[in-house]
Amino acid sequence: MDKILIISQKNQQQANAVAAGVVLAEQLELAPEIAAYSYESLSGDAYYNPRIAASVRAQVLADDIAYVRQQLSELNAPNIPIVSMWCKNIFEQACGHAGCDEYAMMVKSIHESAHFLPLDWQLIRHTKVPLMLLSNNPLNRAKSILMAVDLGSDNPSKQALNQAVITQAKKLSAATGYELHLGFVIRVPKVLRDMDLVNSRTLIKDAYQRHSQEIEQLGLDKEYVHILAGDADMCLFELSCRLKAQYLVMGARQRQGILGYVVGNTAESILSRIRSNVLVVPQRTEP
Repeated sequence: MDKILIISQKNQQQANAVAAGVVLAEQLELAPEIAAYSYESLSGDAYYNPRIAASVRAQVLADDIAYVRQQLSELNAPNIPIVSMWCKNIFEQACGHAGCDEYAMMVKSIHESAHFLPLDWQLIRHTKVPLMLLSNNPLNRAKSILMAVDLGSDNPSKQALNQAVITQAKKLSAATGYELHLGFVIRVPKVLRDMDLVNSRTLIKDAYQRHSQEIEQLGLDKEYVHILAGDADMCLFELSCRLKAQYLVMGARQRQGILGYVVGNTAESILSRIRSNVLVVPQRTEP
């Protein structure tokens, strides 16, 4: 059985990743494993004295392990394995630990931070397996899943990513019993819309006709297919709110280096406002 890695961080006002991860593991028939990450910036004697520093770290680790064990006891799941470690750069360790061969998914609550490139952005860019990010500001959710697919692309790598997104969304839908919706956004710059240089309704109507065969192959009723025109992140956010989607499944192309900092990524930009849980499917994931 494949594993699901649940990332636990104490003392953060976030969605309960342990509880949600255990439920998700049961639904997807995956073996849960908890990675309990601990880190504190030391100062004073604890910073300059190695013996005191080691004692402080041991106490923090023990407290955090006890916190996770208490959660598991309340969930009647005391036998789930826990990996505890002192780690500052969580994304490096987590992405290295959760390889494609053994793990099917990572689960983590969305980290609220005003800092540039917070932890979740780094996880999105480097994860080798699908990454479930749990929203801290959930909607009154309906039993629905929205998958974001780029129907208009003829790029082979994007098409492969589309298939990976569809595969993961269908697995999640089958495991939860939730209705599956498709969202496709025709990217139209705001300046063109504001100047009435494009007719969004015509674009959308033409898209339904042009991609009718692809939509039919997915086996979705027309009412579950949503084509919109505009900015991808805002359109997907508004659509997920309208559907009260519990999950948004989308792909990430994982741009690296300077291009990754300069060029926006829909999966990253949507995190600041999304109110659904987001399943990010990395480009390297096999369908």
